Amino acid sequence: MISDFFYIIGKSTIDFIAGLGKFTIFQIKLLPLLFKPPFRIKQIFEQINFMGFGSLGVIFLTSFFTGLVEAVQLYNGFHKFGVEDFMGYTIFISICKELGPVFAALMVVSRGVSAYAAELGSMRVTEQIDALDVMAVDSKQYLIIPRILGTIISLPLLILFFDAVANIGAYLISVYTLDVNGYTYIENIKQFGDIKDFSEGIVKGLVFGYLISAVGTYIGYNTTGGAKGVGVSTTKAVVIASILIFVADYVVSAFYLIF
Repeated sequence: MISDFFYIIGKSTIDFIAGLGKFTIFQIKLLPLLFKPPFRIKQIFEQINFMGFGSLGVIFLTSFFTGLVEAVQLYNGFHKFGVEDFMGYTIFISICKELGPVFAALMVVSRGVSAYAAELGSMRVTEQIDALDVMAVDSKQYLIIPRILGTIISLPLLILFFDAVANIGAYLISVYTLDVNGYTYIENIKQFGDIKDFSEGIVKGLVFGYLISAVGTYIGYNTTGGAKGVGVSTTKAVVIASILIFVADYVVSAFYLIF
């Protein structure tokens, strides 16, 4: 029993390290392709359209109700101490620095990264990727680079959109439902708000954008096992990308706290 336990722990650790090494080598091999023509501008804009504009609807709904919930929950606590006037800045930084980047990235994972893994996985098991390689088309440059760049460009913009809608929603319910002073709400944001609050969210967007797109494309590109393998790869990509968002969120937050 004990030996089985240590065997499972050891095997899982070795598999994790081996998988991380393969992923790292794969990403390093992609770097030269960023500077190698043709640059696939059309494909990049197609991915921006898919990942960016295609996600606006779900981002709008998620962000608006996030702002409403954030305001209601904070009001419950702040009202007990009579400090409702400070709700504006508190909501502002919590959305811009944490809720906006994380929630927007999770929505992109559920909608876009799953699609990346499924598309590339289907192409792999049906040998379409092999066909591209046979025709002397670099499948990595054609299929992976545009998706990664499209996500890196789109996600920070989606985060800004999320921040704007969520803060508007929080302001509306705070002022017109919870009777918080609107002037004080805005003035506190102006007084204590800082460009660093925005920059942290944008940096997180860039980091999240790379990580989740890299994971989704890598897992999809290396799919095996036919139709069942496509489903397994899609689930695996969503789970790993979601976990990486929270890990990277802590790393970037700690970096900003220290520096």
